[in-house]
Amino acid sequence: MDTFEEFVKQIDNPEHRERMEEVLAWVQETFPGLTPKIAWNQPMFTDHGTYIIGFSIAKHHMAVAPEQAGILQFSDDIAKAGYDHTKELVRFRWDRPFDFSLLEKMIAFNIEDKAECSTFWRK
Repeated sequence: MDTFEEFVKQIDNPEHRERMEEVLAWVQETFPGLTPKIAWNQPMFTDHGTYIIGFSIAKHHMAVAPEQAGILQFSDDIAKAGYDHTKELVRFRWDRPFDFSLLEKMIAFNIEDKAECSTFWRK
């Protein structure tokens, strides 16, 4: 978690900080081939130089950003899990249990879908 230590320290709410630490550690443990990094002041994970998933915080939720393709691929699952989303991110509310299975699907999809991608973002 060294890569994300400074980011996590900036989260004022201890419960939100703990949740963010839990999620970032889970991603690192579940997908050890991904590279953790901070970009645009947000924690994210890349694979062979291409963006896979990113995270940010807001007052009522953690935003998880799998790019628009990830949102489109899992929009039904996102709705069934009770989360709302935009074209670019899913809002995981702080006051609800975190759906790691949904996060795992989004990350695995991006890794597979972007296996041959040579750019940071999809074109």
